[in-house]
Formats: sequence, C-alpha cells, structure tokens
Amino acid sequence: MTNTSPPEAPVRKFELLPDEVLIDDVFVIRETRYGLFTSTTKEGRAMLTGADRDNVEIMTRWHLKCEQEGWPEGSVSKARSATVSGKL
Repeated sequence: MTNTSPPEAPVRKFELLPDEVLIDDVFVIRETRYGLFTSTTKEGRAMLTGADRDNVEIMTRWHLKCEQEGWPEGSVSKARSATVSGKL
C-alpha cells in the first residue's frame, strides 16, 4: 500500500527588513504597493489591511488581544441562512 497523503504546505519564513521594527515584539506593518498598510506577525501570518497606518496598528493590537483573551460579547456574528421559507 502506498502513502497517498497530500504533501505538507510550505512554511513561509518571515524576514524582518532592515528598516522595520517589530511592534510589541509581535508584528510589523508594511506599506503595500497600492498605498495601503498591512500588518504581519513575526510568524508570517497576514493580519489586517487598512488605509491608515495608525489605525492598522491599533486594530492589530485589539485583534491579537481578543485572540488571547476571547472576543467581547456581540462582536462575533453567527452564520445565518439566506433561504426564505414559505411562499413569497
């Protein structure tokens, strides 16, 4: 019998560029070629993208805090059905 398991996904190595500084020793913010700002963790996971660098920094901190401590009540929505039951 042969092993038919799929190959493992390649791991992207995160490299800190010379002019970058880790924020809170956890993430960096980089400007994209379209003038937006994207935060990335030091593990290489893309986080948030926005038009204003300061807002991306604030919301990335909030997002990481919520991942650690749990999401506030009402901030997570549940999946809903788009199906209409009954006659229209």
